[in-house]
Amino acid sequence: MADIISRDGTWSFDGDTVRIVPGGKAHPVRQGLGELAVPLHAVAGVSFEPDRKGGRLRLRLRTGACPVLRAADGRLKDASDPYQLVVEKDRTGVAEYLVDEIRNALLIEQVPEGPVDRFLLPGPSVPVSGGGGDGTASFDGETVRLTWNWKAEESKTAGGAVTLPLAEVTGVRWMPAIGLENGSLRFDRGGVVPASPAKFDPYSLELWGLSKREYTAVLVAAAVLVRMPAPAEPTAPAVALEAAPAPGPAPSAPPADDHDVLLRRLRELGELHEAGILTDEEFATAKQAVLKRL
Repeated sequence: MADIISRDGTWSFDGDTVRIVPGGKAHPVRQGLGELAVPLHAVAGVSFEPDRKGGRLRLRLRTGACPVLRAADGRLKDASDPYQLVVEKDRTGVAEYLVDEIRNALLIEQVPEGPVDRFLLPGPSVPVSGGGGDGTASFDGETVRLTWNWKAEESKTAGGAVTLPLAEVTGVRWMPAIGLENGSLRFDRGGVVPASPAKFDPYSLELWGLSKREYTAVLVAAAVLVRMPAPAEPTAPAVALEAAPAPGPAPSAPPADDHDVLLRRLRELGELHEAGILTDEEFATAKQAVLKRL
């Protein structure tokens, strides 16, 4: 077990899972997400960036693994990113050790860095609410509800609160306020992207960026995104039975390349062991796994 405790939060790693707990004064987005359990196979990399005050840990996830990162689309600030941790100066050694442990596990398990075709994390728990600007969005797992405050346009308040069943949602987009440009949380219906500005669209919140709380709208977006039904796969055209090719014989042995790959893997493990990166126990376990495949 490797762990690090700082004022910004706690990270721990048991060989299979990185557990992330936000600190008591962490950004509202991180507080709203709460404790995260990130499986090793969702991790693409990890780094520690030192600075004069200590440094920052960054966990890089495989593209598509986290619904919050998918909803944010690279627009989260460092303070709101759940996969970053500010490290005090007296904890830098522990941070570097944690990085080494995660990297070694990624190497041993041969976790690929490429994208995934499904979410590997569950996303925000429901019910969840967030937003600001001209209203608040909430989601209970089945229905999105938008309520307006006194700052909203009359075209929105006149119609009252809006309820939108998840089955009718075909898209959700979150954009934070940037500079003088207001942001928004928008819900698409029927595959149609609204043309009107968010301030007049009854299925959108307008976000002004006046407080950190407005960033919590991304949690609503992520919770909806991860629960939206996957698009139906196209049905394969029917094929006449007589046109189907006869099945070929089953392979009697793995390709010769596999043997070379496994031998190369054994050499790599030996080099890591000699360099002190792998302990005797880690080396023995990994070596036994490769020998079984041989």
